[in-house]
Amino acid sequence: MKKLLNTLFVTTQGSYLSKEGECAVIRIERDEKVRLPIHMLDGILCFGQVTCSPFLLGHCAENGVTVTFMTEYGRFLCQLQGPTKGNILLRRSQYRFADNYQQSAILARSFIIGKIGNSRVTLARALRDHPEKVDGVKMRYAQKSLASCVKRLENETDQEIIRGIEGEAGKVYFEVFDQCITVSDPLLRFNGRNRRPPVDRINCLLSFLYTLLTHDIRSALESCGLDPAAGFLHKDRPGRPSLALDMLEEFRSYIADRLALSLINRGQIQAGDFTVSETGAVLLKDDARKTLITAYQRRKQEEIEHPFVKEKMAVGLLWHMQAMLLARYIRGDIDTYPPFVWR
Repeated sequence: MKKLLNTLFVTTQGSYLSKEGECAVIRIERDEKVRLPIHMLDGILCFGQVTCSPFLLGHCAENGVTVTFMTEYGRFLCQLQGPTKGNILLRRSQYRFADNYQQSAILARSFIIGKIGNSRVTLARALRDHPEKVDGVKMRYAQKSLASCVKRLENETDQEIIRGIEGEAGKVYFEVFDQCITVSDPLLRFNGRNRRPPVDRINCLLSFLYTLLTHDIRSALESCGLDPAAGFLHKDRPGRPSLALDMLEEFRSYIADRLALSLINRGQIQAGDFTVSETGAVLLKDDARKTLITAYQRRKQEEIEHPFVKEKMAVGLLWHMQAMLLARYIRGDIDTYPPFVWR
């Protein structure tokens, strides 16, 4: 099983990364701030005005460390990585699956079942933990509706119907998502999903977490030999990691939504931790972004038992395990792809 390695997040503007021996060194105005052995890293994420020496980039490529560049506020720009891993036979099988309408529908259905199942668990947890602060009638009705959506998906093989059920489930889930927020600050309310750019604080938080999660899932797919651009639920589009977005659906609620709710409800991130631009876009401040990244990394280090393989592993290895299971399904080693659903 893959070992959970560290991800280096560089958010301080003006940082310069270079290679010294077998280490990555971060300097700010020529002062050394951090020195980390490269063999301990799985990836490096650079936000905003961060530069890297060509020697470091080359060494990372040779050692399987992915370097990703994003805007200061988390929009993906580009990624540098070494030679493609895995064998060509797996990727050819993946492309054949993607071109087959029924096989694509079967996998799309699995991803959506995982998404809806975990959304239902998130609502159940909020009702259990804060029964006096939520509308129990609305929450139980939403859980029942989501369970109905999963039931309708069980034997569905029409992609458009699958997407329609996904949309219905998403509407039900996000209509009661605000119930899960227990703080009283009116600036920390959720009135529906919006993005590109997010125009409220909760959507800003969710979008940033989805970006981090997509990066990790993309790397897991690559490490298992799969092409993250060839998806089954999301349509192909140049530059879009469609398969990573497919698998993201399984983990949106379990990882990102629940972490966002914890940070808000515990007061670790507050309304003052955001800025609003002249265009109305809401952005995380630097310190809040660091708080979020730290919490995300700690979450990945927690240990759980995988519900399908029945092995204990770090949360940060869950998407790697799902990528392995997907590769085994595509190769024909297992009869079905089991989505991750936390009970």
